[in-house]
Amino acid sequence: MITREQAEAIIREQVVSTIFQDAPKQSTFLSMARKLSNMTSDKTRIRVLDFLPTAYWVDGDTGFKQLSEQAWDNVYINAGELAVIVPIPEAVLNDAEYDIFGEVTPRVNEAIGRKVDEATIFGINRPPDWRADIITSARQAGNNVALTEDLYKDIFGVDGVWDKIESAGYAVTGAIAKPGFRAKLRDIRNEINAPVFLPNLQATGQYTLDGTAITFPDNGGFAGTADLIVGDWSKAVYAIRQDITVKILTEGVIQDPTTKEIVYNLAQQDMVALRVVFRMGWALPNPATQLDTGRVKCPFAYLESASPLTTQTVTFTVQDGETANVENAKVEIDGVRLLTAANGTAVFNLRAGTYAYKASKKGYVTAHGSVTVTSSSVSEAVTLNAIS
Repeated sequence: MITREQAEAIIREQVVSTIFQDAPKQSTFLSMARKLSNMTSDKTRIRVLDFLPTAYWVDGDTGFKQLSEQAWDNVYINAGELAVIVPIPEAVLNDAEYDIFGEVTPRVNEAIGRKVDEATIFGINRPPDWRADIITSARQAGNNVALTEDLYKDIFGVDGVWDKIESAGYAVTGAIAKPGFRAKLRDIRNEINAPVFLPNLQATGQYTLDGTAITFPDNGGFAGTADLIVGDWSKAVYAIRQDITVKILTEGVIQDPTTKEIVYNLAQQDMVALRVVFRMGWALPNPATQLDTGRVKCPFAYLESASPLTTQTVTFTVQDGETANVENAKVEIDGVRLLTAANGTAVFNLRAGTYAYKASKKGYVTAHGSVTVTSSSVSEAVTLNAIS
């Protein structure tokens, strides 16, 4: 008898003609934020309402009518670039049973979507000329809520994440949460003991939280200490400078980004390379409203786990040339703006790093500077000189 072991070399194995893999995941931020027209250069300017006019009652028949004004500000969108190169020997391409480029390209697109979410929402590896991420902006506005045993109150109660948004004059249009947060949401009941976390009857596999769509990003881009992020996503805008572009390179050299040493010579080593490039920018214009005339509020809020992100307080004290405290001066860092209190102070909570800031108020010369944050609190004195 010829056994299976003896005939194994001539027995043909069946190969399933499918590569089993999960479907590529796209960017959550790009699917929820508002898309503007494509950028025509690496910087786009948005005109934003900065100051609202005021109306006054007239005193009697001959009273004088008072004056008011309206002002606009510029918000800039700076394009950041995401790119990757995948080198492949030509012999591997020729011998493969599948279109390798066709398999790789969707995964690269997925990686780009993850990086966009990490940078815009959580500030991870964001380009240096981008504004502060959504989590940082919400934290500066006081829109972070600590997670407690009463999850319903944390979300829908007074000073909950929903209330943070509505008190600022916005409406919650969407929410995102960690994939594992579903279990906690299933237990939430409202005042009449009805569940508030329900399947979306119009879209299979999707959910609503008290009637608002909630998404559980599964591209790996949900990071940090936030468990749930809610907000008015129409207030976050983005523009594309260069849509995802795929190019096949057959000549040239590929260098190590750190050492600059040549890693591959495509022509000499009979290789080709898949190069993918994507350029975009984003902003939170945050125009002045009757509920936020100083443009210091944020259209996003988040529920924070028991281990909050490590930050340091940075206290700015703004005074005039005669050492008098300046109230309602605007202090701005990475697109986040705070107004000084009566004692001339504005307090930021920042991660380690170096930050450029701008302090301004009508009637004073705008002051610029930078502050470095390490492992302790920082105090920064700023002088605004009156315009002569």
